[in-house]
Amino acid sequence: MPAATYRLQVHAGFRLEDAAEVAGYLADLGVTHAYSSPLLRSAEGSNHGYDTVDHAHIDEARGGSAGFDRFVAALHEHGLGLVLDLVPNHMGVADPAAAPWWWDVLQHGRDSEHAAAFDIDWEFGGGKLRIPVLGSADDLDALEVADGELRYYDNRFPIAPGTGDGTPQEVHARQHYELVDWRRADGDLNYRRFFAINTLAGLRVEDPAIFDATHDLVLRLVRDGAVDGLRIDHPDGLADPKGYLDRLAEASGGRWTVVEKILEPGEDLPDDWATAGTTGYDALAEVDEVLVDRAGEPAITALDTELSGGAVDYAALVHDCKREVTDGMLGSEVARLVRVIGDLPGVETAEQTEALAELLATFPVYRSYLPDGREHLDATVAAVRDRRPDLIKAVDALHPVLAQAGTEASTRFEQTSGPVMAKGVEDSAYYRWARFVALNEVGGDPARFGSTVEEFHAAQRRRAQRRPQSMTTLSTHDTKRSEDVRARLAVLAEIPTEWAHLVRGWLARHPLPDRPLAHLVWQNLVGAWPLSRERAHAYVEKAAREAGTSTTWTAPDEEFEGRLHALVDAAFDDPETAGEIEALVARIAPFGWSNSLSQKLLQLTMPGVPDVYQGTELWDFSLVDPDNRRPVDYALRRKLLAQVDAGEVPAVDATGAAKLLVVSRALRARRDRPELFTGYEPVAVTGSGADHAVAFDRGGAVTVATRLPLALADEGWGDAALQLPTGAWRDLLTGERVVSDVAGVAVDALLSRLPVALLVRD
Repeated sequence: MPAATYRLQVHAGFRLEDAAEVAGYLADLGVTHAYSSPLLRSAEGSNHGYDTVDHAHIDEARGGSAGFDRFVAALHEHGLGLVLDLVPNHMGVADPAAAPWWWDVLQHGRDSEHAAAFDIDWEFGGGKLRIPVLGSADDLDALEVADGELRYYDNRFPIAPGTGDGTPQEVHARQHYELVDWRRADGDLNYRRFFAINTLAGLRVEDPAIFDATHDLVLRLVRDGAVDGLRIDHPDGLADPKGYLDRLAEASGGRWTVVEKILEPGEDLPDDWATAGTTGYDALAEVDEVLVDRAGEPAITALDTELSGGAVDYAALVHDCKREVTDGMLGSEVARLVRVIGDLPGVETAEQTEALAELLATFPVYRSYLPDGREHLDATVAAVRDRRPDLIKAVDALHPVLAQAGTEASTRFEQTSGPVMAKGVEDSAYYRWARFVALNEVGGDPARFGSTVEEFHAAQRRRAQRRPQSMTTLSTHDTKRSEDVRARLAVLAEIPTEWAHLVRGWLARHPLPDRPLAHLVWQNLVGAWPLSRERAHAYVEKAAREAGTSTTWTAPDEEFEGRLHALVDAAFDDPETAGEIEALVARIAPFGWSNSLSQKLLQLTMPGVPDVYQGTELWDFSLVDPDNRRPVDYALRRKLLAQVDAGEVPAVDATGAAKLLVVSRALRARRDRPELFTGYEPVAVTGSGADHAVAFDRGGAVTVATRLPLALADEGWGDAALQLPTGAWRDLLTGERVVSDVAGVAVDALLSRLPVALLVRD
């Protein structure tokens, strides 16, 4: 099992050979395993790897098998292992010619030897696989036949044997697929997708033969000792996640495996899943929340109410966003669910569709895993019955159908509820409700404005008891903003009135019709400042289109987007606005650094296996992807780490060296002295400044972290004391020795150089 991992994004611009070059640095940093993004052959130009096109090869653009061997050899040379990201749910099909299985299915239809690999409803569509690629319904005139293929501009499709004679339109009519208007994807597709991405086709790994074929190479790498652990992407898309994990555990010899599963607050993984836990979004939320000042909620909510034109009912907003998804981009999936269920006595098809959409929009978690999670279905049915009396008959008829574990109807409902949640909440509601965007993070709950130290301790005790080997994280390739952006934004909860005054001034000076979106933009600009104008423009365009309130991806409003980009330019060009941003950031940045160091030490030492996302061992002020996949300067990090190892305790300043100190010391302690991290007990802090500290003992290693640093600067620690057992202790961060007596250890002295400490017995 890893003691700690370091996530690397491998792509054509950072190949496996490049990853091999940083193996020594990772070992020096203190991790035990590199944790790589997907490496199997993916779509050409893919910078993420989640669009696998061929499971039998390492992607050549990423370095191929030779690059992989070199990477693994370098890791082993430095005593490191490898955790590999695996994508079992779907396959990339953007270019059929690059995906041999998909090409064969298009060419031979249901008779293809790979037809069973894909989740296709052949009956719907008259036995043809519908491909949403045409610019319009009558765009078939653009078809051509060339080199034995059917061409539509740059798109290539196979021709079934013996069907290549005649006009291109006649050839098309004879194929096992039908090219349709891309706008029909929302309602008329007949294959399961990843979310609403037409170019990612769902796989049926519940079939043992499909599992074996898609996992053969990876499992050989496991058996050969090249891969030591696995990260499973999107298990919620699978028909049978438990069965999949059981089969994987048996085939991999029980290797450490985590799943990219987003748990709602208070939700647990099923106890019988063969997994160490999740990839850590739940841990991210626990750490973030304990550093947010609850006292700031009334003023920040009042500002949001003012900008929104009324109080925002977040639960209602989520429901409405999810209904937009069920009625829009995932309409094809809802329609297929209706077809699978079939006729219900006394229920019209339209009524059944509406009831299913309401159930999906009301479901409180990403999905159930019947019989696990039956309580969520029951509660959802009760809620819809109360809210929609007109649907009671349909909902009551659906309830027993959806509650029967293992049926196609219940399974497809489970596979659909997750994408509805993800697209409705993460990719819509999070961009529409801008009350306090530090909380709008994957795995979090924006309606929950911070937590207490006691709640944090309770969550960690639960984590230590239930999933002590689960991954923990603060930043990933999917987070909406990086850990250091959120840490800085958390400071705003301590100065809500001052923040509201600034926002009102900016909105008056640079008005935007969509005031909540403007508030979201100002928060993110302040959180990531200084950033390039290009990064800022790219972010706001994506944020606005994801929100979908004033412009969209499919129908951009050029006038609105022009005003939005003008707002961004004003942040750089308007002297008064730029000056206010600079002054605010200069004031809150040091407190943001304090929060960053606290959240990092909490995450690295709490129960679980900590992951460090590439580059975040220094300050990293990234926004949503692709901004968070920018190149990492490893030469700088090597240089700073050597300085940290050779010199004095670095100051908490813009270099980020203090964060590198915290990361390296905590990781090395976990690697070299694992016996110090085997339990979890809160450590009491007494005295006037006690509310500004969170401390715990992992079984010999004691973490102490500062919270609410701006107020602390005004109030001071006073007589706050850390109640450690008597005797001598050593801070692994500063090297200083402290002695605990009957009164404990004075916190002001302990944290005089850094806002955090990691203590062990001296």
